[in-house]
Amino acid sequence: MWAVIKLMFSRAKKTPIAEWWWTIDKELLTALALLLTIGMILSFAASPPVAERLDLSPWHFVIRHAFFATAALFVLVGVSFLNVRQAKISSLILLFGSIFLLIVAWRFGVEIKGSRRWVKILGQSVQPSEFVKPAFAVIAAWLFAQKMKHPDMPARSIAAGLMVLIVTLLMLQPDFGQTVLLVATWASLLFLTGISWWITLGLLGLAAGGALAAYIIMPNVARRIDGFLNPESVDTYQIDRALQSLLEGGWFGRGPGEAIVRRYVPDAHADFVFSAAAGEFGILFAMVLVALIAFITLRSLFLAQRQSSLFVRLAISALAIQFGLQAGINLTVNLNMAPATGMTLPFVSYGGTSMLATAFSVGLILAMARRKPEETLKSGIPPHKSAMVPGE
Repeated sequence: MWAVIKLMFSRAKKTPIAEWWWTIDKELLTALALLLTIGMILSFAASPPVAERLDLSPWHFVIRHAFFATAALFVLVGVSFLNVRQAKISSLILLFGSIFLLIVAWRFGVEIKGSRRWVKILGQSVQPSEFVKPAFAVIAAWLFAQKMKHPDMPARSIAAGLMVLIVTLLMLQPDFGQTVLLVATWASLLFLTGISWWITLGLLGLAAGGALAAYIIMPNVARRIDGFLNPESVDTYQIDRALQSLLEGGWFGRGPGEAIVRRYVPDAHADFVFSAAAGEFGILFAMVLVALIAFITLRSLFLAQRQSSLFVRLAISALAIQFGLQAGINLTVNLNMAPATGMTLPFVSYGGTSMLATAFSVGLILAMARRKPEETLKSGIPPHKSAMVPGE
């Protein structure tokens, strides 16, 4: 058995697995696997009290988290085998499929807490907005790259049109958090490809105007912002318990299953898993978790700068910024530095759709960042046609 495994990963062999292993960025892959593992550990610690409050089996969320984490690992590895052309085509298919499901969710979706963000597929609730984010990042990056190569091509306008269409569908749900993330992805591509200060100021004005319009038109958005600015006017039970959990753990935590406050945090397994983790394992552990997320983001940006293809550089950068920004939003909510948005902590919070979409996103980063033939030659890895990652 060991001999077969060695043969599959041998540098001397030209098997797809061997070529994948010797061209993949192992530092990033290891960090992602570690983050998935931490998410599973925290699920064991934070989920049972939540399940018991809902009259479910104590292991209900743990079992489901384990299932989705395993599926996410398969998605991550499977997507990382794609070449650049396949990654682009997959993203295009996913983009149009997600837009269609966003329309379905708006018209016929399952309503939860006043929002229609989910559709039922094969008995499972799916949130299309999670999948539209990485797909849009890649296709928008391709459009921006085309604009840089062919100035007469209206590619940037097409990307802006796509963004407006998706943002409109998101706000109809409504989903302000995902809207901010999508607009930030588009804006990051604008900055990476170069824009004037006047356009920058104009975009900032439009963003401020959009936020003001959302506050005026959408009661859900207004309620969350009012609650953040004036906590006495709303029920702040959840965020108060989350902050207590952060403080309760001290530097080293009370130990697995010993934290008291996290038993009363309603979403301790989901949006507020970071607070629950700090209560169980301490602030030092929480800092390590933040450092791991920062490493994944910065490592991805570093890999982006090493790419010769403009499209690949932009795509990896957009996906990395999206990953880091989503984590940052979740952390600021846990620290009561921003209104609650329902944004998950990538690979750590409970949520099947979010976990699978994140796996697809980071799988694309791994796929497009795989070393090229000239780099594998320098490393002593035998070149082979299937190991090549076509530019565009």
